[in-house]
Formats: sequence, structure tokens, C-alpha cells
Amino acid sequence: MTIVTMYRDKQGQYIGFKVNGHAGYAPDGEDIVCAAISALTITTMNSIETIVGEPFDYKEDQKKGLMLFRLGSTGSCDVQLLLRSMVLGLSQIQDSYPKYLKLKYKEV
Repeated sequence: MTIVTMYRDKQGQYIGFKVNGHAGYAPDGEDIVCAAISALTITTMNSIETIVGEPFDYKEDQKKGLMLFRLGSTGSCDVQLLLRSMVLGLSQIQDSYPKYLKLKYKEV
């Protein structure tokens, strides 16, 4: 199972996320759940970097299925919109594949 934890500040603004674990829906290279999660998270990060130009910290460990994304600050309205869009997509995946994705929220 993949667990995605969305980090929010006290005002409810997204400031980062953590993706942990492999979905386990199918073998490597055939796992559509893992591919969908990766597509959403990586596209969101690329959009924040390339389109919005907002700085962030990023770490990953592919073997463990770990991605850590953290903004330096709350970020612009554009960044918040991109992160909310990612959460919407992840929520829809969770609704369709609840055994393979869990979406959580944590105030930090």
C-alpha cells in the first residue's frame, strides 16, 4: 500500500507531502496505481518548479517507494491550486483503489 501524507500549516495551507510505500496492485512496470500516483505527484512538483518557479526541497528513495516534498514557505495561490488539484486526483484514486492508496493529512 502507498500512503500519501499531506502536510498543512495551522491555516490549512499545504506545505508539503510524503509518499511512502509501493501500491502492490501489480508487478513493477505494470502497476497502474503506482503509475497514477507517480504521474500526479511528479507532474505537480514539475509544475511548481517550472511554471510557478517556487523553490522546494525534495528527496526520494525509489527502492523504498519514498518521496519527500517540502515547500520553503506556504507558497503562492498557484502552488496551493496545484497541490489541491493533486489531492483531488489522489482522492479519486483512493476511492477507486482503497486497498492500494491511503491519503492522510497532518498539521505541522
